[in-house]
Formats: sequence, C-alpha cells, structure tokens
Amino acid sequence: MKTILLVRHGKSSWDYGVSDRDRPLKERGIRDAAKVAKEYMKNSINIDAAYSSPANRAMHTAIIFLRTINFSLENFNLSHTLYDFSGDDVLRFIHSLDNSKDTVLLFGHNEAFTHIANTLGDVYIENVPTSGFVEIKFDTNDWSAVVKGTTERTLFPKLIKE
Repeated sequence: MKTILLVRHGKSSWDYGVSDRDRPLKERGIRDAAKVAKEYMKNSINIDAAYSSPANRAMHTAIIFLRTINFSLENFNLSHTLYDFSGDDVLRFIHSLDNSKDTVLLFGHNEAFTHIANTLGDVYIENVPTSGFVEIKFDTNDWSAVVKGTTERTLFPKLIKE
C-alpha cells in the first residue's frame, strides 16, 4: 500500500512587493497550518518522507505542520518540482517516488493539489482550501503504478472545531 498526504500551503499575504515564490504566510495561514496538524495527530499515520515546494509560503506551512506532529526534519526535503500549479509536475513527482517509502507528505499549491486530489482520489473536492489536507491510499507497492486510489480523509481548517 502507498499513501500520499497532500497539504496545500496556508493563507498567504499579497501585502508585500515580493515575487510569488517569496510571498509569506498571513497570521491566519500560520494558525490554520497548526490547527490542521493538531487534528491530523488525532489519527496520525507513520510518514516516511516529506517534501515541499521551495516557495516561502509552502516551506513555512511545512515547518509548522512537521514541528507540530514532531516529524524529524532529517526526512524533509525541498523539491522544485512541487512548485507547480497544474498538477502535471506533482503527478510526475509522485510516480518517481522511491518505493521504499510507503507514506509521503507533500506541501504545495493549487490548482495542482485540487487536480491531484480529484485525479487520484475517489471523492470529488471542488477546492482544496489553504492549509487543507487530503489523504489518498493506493492498492499498490509501486509509486509508478499509482493511478486511482481511495480518498481516506480530508481536513479543512473551517471544518475543524476548536
């Protein structure tokens, strides 16, 4: 079995004159990332590796999430491939994952993550919101064979009771 965990970056700010890659998180983005991570901890599964887009907002979301769940940053890497908005590069990334890793956590962007959630999962999601989490399981032991799986869980900040 293979499992992909998708986390869209937290709410970001457009208030600064910086490039798209450098946009920071808003306070809400910081809070929501921690909230979703805490909710994930209630039914957490072992994660073998985590990867993030190198965009500031995605990396910051990843660090908040991973620290909240006490994930070792030794198993965390950046991938320029995840700075993708269509989902094509993200899908290629998933298909190229090392088969020794069964559960992989990805931090990235929309429209890519909504596209991946709908292409690979079996539940239609109109939009993966900022800080949104989607878990999809696949009945295969080969990442390159991942085609259609089962959407096991979604965690969206507005739906989590505090």
